[in-house]
Amino acid sequence: MSTFGKRMSAPRKERRMTQGELARLQKTSISVIGRYERDEMNPGIEVAKKIAGFLDTAVGYLVGKAEKADLFKDPAMFQRLVELDKMDNTKKSHNLHVLDGFIKSVKLKNIAAL
Repeated sequence: MSTFGKRMSAPRKERRMTQGELARLQKTSISVIGRYERDEMNPGIEVAKKIAGFLDTAVGYLVGKAEKADLFKDPAMFQRLVELDKMDNTKKSHNLHVLDGFIKSVKLKNIAAL
């Protein structure tokens, strides 16, 4: 599994942003950014949220809870999750069970196709 440091370093480099530039945005030192990227220390959640914002990624990706850096950047996907979140717990639970069923079905079809 990727570490916070690796997940932070990759999008920073993709954006051709230096550690110094990220440090200035974060109002910290280059050495702190370097320590994060070398996994010598981890930021608090508020700092991680700011870093995610500067790197245009999700904090869930940085902390290893999401495999894709841009999962919630898809407006259609995000809107669906917003609508699901507005539902009462019973309806939300039912919809999640249906979604789980669809996902399981697709996975089984993919396995059968191999």
